[in-house]
Amino acid sequence: METWTLSLLLVSLHGAAAVTHSLKYFDTASSGLTNFPEFVSVGMVDELQIVHYDSNTRRAEPKQDWMIRFTEEDPKYWKRQTELSLGNQQVNKVNIEEAKQRFNKTGGVHIFQVMAGCEWDDETNEVLRGFHQHGFDGEDFISFDMKTRTWIAPKQQAVSTKLKWDHNKAQTAQMNHYLTQICPESLKKFVKYGSSSLMRTELPLVSLLQKSPSSPVCCHATGFYPDRASLFWRKDGEELHEDVDHGEILHNHDGTFQMSVDLKLSSVPAEDWRRYECVFKLSGVEKNIVTRLDEAVIRTNAEKLNDMTTSSSIIIIIAAVVVLVLAVGGFMCYKKRKDKDPQKNVKTPLNPSPPPMSESGSDSLTEGVNSSTRLM
Repeated sequence: METWTLSLLLVSLHGAAAVTHSLKYFDTASSGLTNFPEFVSVGMVDELQIVHYDSNTRRAEPKQDWMIRFTEEDPKYWKRQTELSLGNQQVNKVNIEEAKQRFNKTGGVHIFQVMAGCEWDDETNEVLRGFHQHGFDGEDFISFDMKTRTWIAPKQQAVSTKLKWDHNKAQTAQMNHYLTQICPESLKKFVKYGSSSLMRTELPLVSLLQKSPSSPVCCHATGFYPDRASLFWRKDGEELHEDVDHGEILHNHDGTFQMSVDLKLSSVPAEDWRRYECVFKLSGVEKNIVTRLDEAVIRTNAEKLNDMTTSSSIIIIIAAVVVLVLAVGGFMCYKKRKDKDPQKNVKTPLNPSPPPMSESGSDSLTEGVNSSTRLM
């Protein structure tokens, strides 16, 4: 189960077009995990963490300096965020047990998660997508379809929840209002306050790595921002699609990203190596980073162990702790990135109450998502 859990934690959330911004909230309840909080809540803007809560600290805290400035106009913001997360923690503790009963699960590691948020295009001012999804053990459980304003239940075990929520018209209206109005307005404010961080660009360190002479050569880029980037091998100026293995974009502990792409060279003569090069492209940056395949610059497995393994392990561990909440949410979001129709098969939560509405109008700061509705 540990391998399965780690693989889920490292699922990446890919960025969209350069003008697209996203606001996502993730609530994750877990059981069977030792030395790990049973509940974690994270808010993210453009894949940058802005708020964090877990059942150990029992306190919502800002993760960016500009979030502190953002909430100066509302001194009670963090108190409300903490109270909201405390309520979600208790309800989702019940929900994970309910889900285990419905799927006839007993021992082992189990994860129940809510992901909610929206995407907005700052050029067209169009709300591209809203989503409210629940998942159990890495699979979709139930989700809200904005087009039909109904709940989708891909699992038989979620049908009773779907019928209950479809019948609650007030909750449906409030959910739709949150996703189409409140969430986008909050996102616009976040982007305004955090523009210096969210709109920055950072180029990576690109290295060529190889475990052994017979292993593929790995082109590894780390430290770039934002995550709207591509990394590929080309030969004689043409991008290669065969004998290459693309890795996912992963989070670094400092908010930047890393990715890699492997090239198999088992059938390539040494004299032809000079025809290959690795290319890194970052959205918004005109010049690419090109690294020619040269045995002299390849770092061997021994060098990698000395210089990179320790730091990479720390990065992965810290990222896992910070974004456990991305385990199921990342999985669901990633599948939708693959979908041509962003509204198709939108999945949602097991037992959510409607997201909180701002009592003071659109000028007030918006809280995270309230998932405090029980399944049964």
